[in-house]
Amino acid sequence: MSRIQYLTQIDIDPGVVRLLSAECERTGMKRPLIVTDAGVRAAGVLQQVLVALGALPHAVFDGTPSNPTEAAIRTAVQVYRAERCDGLVAVGGGSAIDLAKGLAIAATHEGPLSTYATIEGGSPKITERVPPLIAVPTTAGTGSEVARGAILIVDDGRKLGFHSWHLMPKAALLDPELTLCLPAGLTAATGMDAIAHCMETFMAPAVNPPADGIALDGLVRGWAHIERATHDGQDREARWHMMSASMQGAMAFQKGLGCVHSLSHSLGGANPRLHHGTLNAVFLPAVVRFNAGAESIQRERRLQRMAQAMGLAGCDTLGTEVAEAIVAMNARLGLPSGLRAMGVDEALFEKIVDGAMADHCHKTNPRIATRDDYRRMLEESL
Repeated sequence: MSRIQYLTQIDIDPGVVRLLSAECERTGMKRPLIVTDAGVRAAGVLQQVLVALGALPHAVFDGTPSNPTEAAIRTAVQVYRAERCDGLVAVGGGSAIDLAKGLAIAATHEGPLSTYATIEGGSPKITERVPPLIAVPTTAGTGSEVARGAILIVDDGRKLGFHSWHLMPKAALLDPELTLCLPAGLTAATGMDAIAHCMETFMAPAVNPPADGIALDGLVRGWAHIERATHDGQDREARWHMMSASMQGAMAFQKGLGCVHSLSHSLGGANPRLHHGTLNAVFLPAVVRFNAGAESIQRERRLQRMAQAMGLAGCDTLGTEVAEAIVAMNARLGLPSGLRAMGVDEALFEKIVDGAMADHCHKTNPRIATRDDYRRMLEESL
């Protein structure tokens, strides 16, 4: 059975942050907690959001780390309860939005956060008790503003996925104006994150034609505009298309992801200083080559269809041209050439493979990877 479900109300246009106060009223929030990070505050973006809130009472938590942790969530829960908040407004990239989702669980459910992790069978334990969430993304990458999942580092150091339709934001305000101050490096890394999402969910074997169409269109937009957005941050048209690509990749998530994310989640848990989008960009070529041998990829001509979306002249059945195009794009964007350039070497490989085998994305790849397969992908990504 293939289930197709879309729930979040999405507004995408320059200036839509002005709708925030009305959206808080629509979703029943009388005193929201604004969940953000110090960088968003320093860039002046938080102030724009607070202006949009108007006279609505609120509190602010700006302690989101680059990879959200259970410890940071506990601190945010203390603020949420002390300030008697009744809803959440996440302002930032995927880290702030994911932390807000973790907060929504922890503030209304008992026990350690890992109890509710997907691989621990915790998804059905997440209930409608979670407070309403509105997402205001300030990057074009994760698409968490329209996704049912969050990726969080729990107290034992594992980077785990949490998935429930109850975690989906009630509203997503996609304002490309809020991304204009994003530095080139982060624009590139988050943009490749969005492109990886569109490609990997399109390769996932689940049957979901609407998600396939959304992912391919997102890939067209992302691939055509990421260089413009990176090299000219004030290019408003490029920023709009990147924000759409990010949202579209996450709308297609319900098909599942695959080995790119299994590896990124595992390595990101082992070294939280590494940026998730950059890891996705580095792992994507090796995973495309590995997936080329999958029966579903060949039967449905998925590599050829991605190549067409990327504007490539042609694509062989081994995925070489698509993979090489990604490597070349990473280089043009100034992203690291491989894991070694990010300070990762073979000493971490076994730990990365352990985490990848246990990750929730492992089983939704079109080819189920063995430990040896993961080692080869890591070697190719060095």
